[in-house]
Amino acid sequence: MLITEQPSHYDHLENKSISEIITEINSEDQRVALVVKSKLPEIEQLVNVIVPKMKKGGRLFYIGAGTSGRLGVLDASEIPPTFGLKNVVIGIIAGGDQALRIPVENAEDDMQRGWEDLMKFAINEHDVVVGIAASGTTPYVIGALKNCQTNGIFTACITCNPEAPVLEFSDIKIEAIVGSEYVTGSTRMKSGTATKMILNMISTTTMIQLGRVRGNSMVNMQLTNAKLLKRAVKMLQSELNIDENRAKNLLSIYGSVSKVLEEFSE
Repeated sequence: MLITEQPSHYDHLENKSISEIITEINSEDQRVALVVKSKLPEIEQLVNVIVPKMKKGGRLFYIGAGTSGRLGVLDASEIPPTFGLKNVVIGIIAGGDQALRIPVENAEDDMQRGWEDLMKFAINEHDVVVGIAASGTTPYVIGALKNCQTNGIFTACITCNPEAPVLEFSDIKIEAIVGSEYVTGSTRMKSGTATKMILNMISTTTMIQLGRVRGNSMVNMQLTNAKLLKRAVKMLQSELNIDENRAKNLLSIYGSVSKVLEEFSE
């Protein structure tokens, strides 16, 4: 039996108090960070592949189904507003955008559909594809990675089961074995948490290495609301020792903190 499908260590959940439930979930969640820590060498190895490829125009693709697919799309969708880069990190979910909210029947069971979805982006050997499958058995993901390898495209996977089929078609294997879920088989819990932590590491580290962060600040963020504009103003005031009005004026002209700093920093 897959570890992700093994019975929970807890039972009779319906009889527990709210305090008991959240305490037990928290106890299980604390194990996740330590599992992810043990995977840092593999994560580092993957980022070391992604960064030079992206510097040459390559892209990073996440592909998955269900919760795994949604997490990939979520991480990818945060790149433009946070780091100001569009169409360089792309999330694909079995069943398309509709599946982000409503499960699409049998979408993950098609071995060829994942590759077909990747081909819509003219995927090529300059790109990296990360298959996300908590179970490690998802045909949609396995088929996509298999076709990628056949076509000389670098692959990696994130899974929460050892010796999973998805590993066979992955150049880098990130096995985050977090154990059985609090609610048996509900991989949106610990498996999902581990996956999100790993995706955050991959994308954030990549963006920092690509120069999209200065100091510890998101200097390339898109100024889409008042909170972000205020943050950008404070960055410029600190960096350039200017007043608030001057900072706002520069942002209105140049559009981002990074462009202002490129123009005015010594």
